[in-house]
Amino acid sequence: MASNTQGIQQLLAAEKKAADKVGEARKRKARRLKQAKDEATEEIEKYRAERERTFKEFEAKHVGSREGVSNKIEADTRVRIDEMNRALATQKEPVIQDVLSFVYAIKTEVHKNQRD
Repeated sequence: MASNTQGIQQLLAAEKKAADKVGEARKRKARRLKQAKDEATEEIEKYRAERERTFKEFEAKHVGSREGVSNKIEADTRVRIDEMNRALATQKEPVIQDVLSFVYAIKTEVHKNQRD
């Protein structure tokens, strides 16, 4: 009977030792997975930062900054408005005179379909 109890005790001790090893292995695996996730996140952030920098360089080289484009559009608009105002100032009087001359030069004649 003593040997039975001793055998059971050995089996329980071996089972506990195996459970401890499995638990430790799971902890190591969890640490490795967390480390791999952290490294992957870091690598993703580096890649994202590199792509963002590349995009900013491309945008600056080919498009310019948004503020620069906006300022250029506003400047072009101001130039065109000024040109139109100058053209209006120089051409206003001759155009008015032409329109008035057409209005005043009314020729009264009977329409060709008018019967006598």
